[in-house]
Amino acid sequence: MSICTLFNRPYIDLEPYVDCAQMAALDGEICLALTRVATSYTGGSHKTMGIVPPSLARDPYVDYGQVIAAMTRAEFAEFVALGDEPHAFDLDDRAHYEFGEERDHPLNFRQMLYLKLRWGVYFPWKVYYELMPNDRWEDKARADGKRFTDEALRLLPRTIAFVRSLPFVELGRCNLLGLEANDHGTVHRDGDSSRAELEHFITFCPRGNKRLFLWDEETRRKTFIPARAYWFNDAGYHGVEADPFFRYSIRVDGVFDPAFLARLERDHPC
Repeated sequence: MSICTLFNRPYIDLEPYVDCAQMAALDGEICLALTRVATSYTGGSHKTMGIVPPSLARDPYVDYGQVIAAMTRAEFAEFVALGDEPHAFDLDDRAHYEFGEERDHPLNFRQMLYLKLRWGVYFPWKVYYELMPNDRWEDKARADGKRFTDEALRLLPRTIAFVRSLPFVELGRCNLLGLEANDHGTVHRDGDSSRAELEHFITFCPRGNKRLFLWDEETRRKTFIPARAYWFNDAGYHGVEADPFFRYSIRVDGVFDPAFLARLERDHPC
């Protein structure tokens, strides 16, 4: 699979459409807030989810879905004992249990640490924070009464004001994804490349130092996105290059203002 495009382009640089003059101030607010909130991990099961490119499906990074599926009865008992409802599981009938993101049984932080420390699972994004939580991936563009958390409103007022200024008519999700020094974001895709409709989202990286790339599976080449604010077709494979320092970005999902979408189409003719 080659790169999935937008308007026959690999990505759209959105810096001309948002207020990038605020980026330095946002970075200061965000980094201070991260010292005061509880963050979590995300990623770690892309192979089990079947969303990695075939060429990378056998890389050495351990996937927690595969680890849990291979556990013995005693090991599984030890794993679920760390969960929030340890007595909710039948140890002799566990094939139908699904754990992790977008699953019936989300992992708590104790379980993620256990999977990392005991089994060597690689969680790419070890600084994950939800400003506007969303339960299911398929609902990420819908407002449906969702709101920014009280904690985010208190600690990230300028960031939230910036998000609210973005060209959406509906906001459904807002998450911060950070990578520790020397970690990489595993190459994966977020959706079905055959779908007709594009997902509406904006990613912004206030420092501009998170090297997200689009992966062409046919040529095994990377196309980097250098912009501080951008949109790409996330039905295609993408990942983040490793660097010797912490990096983060914030992804905002929703429904674009039709006038904004029309402007993008005019500015980027096919």
